[in-house]
Amino acid sequence: MIYEDIVRGIPEENIHVNESMSKHTSFKVGGVADYYIEVNDVAQLIYILKLAKKMKMKTFILGNGTNVIIKDSGFRGIIIKINFTHLNIEKGKIVAGAGVPVALLSNFAYRNGIKGYEFLSGIPGTVGGAVKMNAGAYKSEIKDILVNTTYLDEKYNIVKIENKEHEFSYRNSIFFKKNWIIIGSTFKIEKGDIAEIKAKRNEMSNLRKEKQPLELPNAGSIFKRSGDDIPAMLIDKAGLKGYKIGGAQISEKHAGFIVNTGDAKAKDILDLIKYTKEVIKKKYGKDLELEVIIL
Repeated sequence: MIYEDIVRGIPEENIHVNESMSKHTSFKVGGVADYYIEVNDVAQLIYILKLAKKMKMKTFILGNGTNVIIKDSGFRGIIIKINFTHLNIEKGKIVAGAGVPVALLSNFAYRNGIKGYEFLSGIPGTVGGAVKMNAGAYKSEIKDILVNTTYLDEKYNIVKIENKEHEFSYRNSIFFKKNWIIIGSTFKIEKGDIAEIKAKRNEMSNLRKEKQPLELPNAGSIFKRSGDDIPAMLIDKAGLKGYKIGGAQISEKHAGFIVNTGDAKAKDILDLIKYTKEVIKKKYGKDLELEVIIL
């Protein structure tokens, strides 16, 4: 009955029933979602949201699955993948859909001789997720290049807000407080020298390869920085680098990362997070705050 209702507004090839979420998260873990649905436009998004509300089903908006841990028990409801992938230049600004990979946005800027996007080249998420969490690296953040964002509010109205209205802070924005869904964002254009942009991108890429465990499934930094406290330094100092629970391991390359060594379950990762927090609290009296979302 529910499937028949869904297929009335969503292309059948975009509907996945009892879908293993390990296919759709960078950690390569996660149980089965009742429905995993890809939406190609705002009309499809509104359709599935209204249907879920009518059916009293939970929903969760997923980008590239790079900053989320989905539990082994899976998700009872509908996980919605946003496929809004328009990317172009309009009226002197870069316009990007929420589903555009930020690495692609960085490449687009580079190809058009636009500077300021180099820091995004190795971040694996999408524009929507990056704006929501004010993603950043190497002393740059999304807030530095963003002009405005268009979103869908709780009443299915399409609304636009300017940069200052995002209430940006470290890995945070107004989108964590509101039940709004990002549709797309507009970004600044500042022309630069292509050779200099390329050199900066290469430098950041080499630093990532050298310092981050890119060869193993992970979700980036697990914990947020807090003031002068750098979680990776505390974890390393506590002697936890390389510590394993099941198939989950604190990276030997970067203590701020947890990696899936091949056969990890979500429970292994969550148990390792819990253990790490307990050790840091006991040794240094510090509370580590998660940067990843647990679903």
